[in-house]
Amino acid sequence: MKPGDIHWVEIPAANGHEQSGLRPAIILQSEHITRKLTTVQIVPLTSRMKARRFPLTLVIEPDTFNRLSARSIALVFQLRAIDRRRLKSRLGTVNAEQLARLKVFVRELFEL
Repeated sequence: MKPGDIHWVEIPAANGHEQSGLRPAIILQSEHITRKLTTVQIVPLTSRMKARRFPLTLVIEPDTFNRLSARSIALVFQLRAIDRRRLKSRLGTVNAEQLARLKVFVRELFEL
């Protein structure tokens, strides 16, 4: 499991507008940190194109590397930690450019 990998993730039910349920999510956490923790930082994906209206979102087109079945939106503003046991199968990976853009958004999110 490394940054940029896309996994199916079971996100617990939440209140309000938080993503939940079984969905693809992008791993953002460093691989050497992930091995030492029981949690992992993820960015959930949605196929609802209306989500593009929010800041800190990235459109990801399906391709042979990410293996997504539909055009998806990475919801960086919903970055969250989940228990590693919620990770299911690996789906694919984002490309280097997309991962770099996600990292820029994380820095913006936390004003780093």
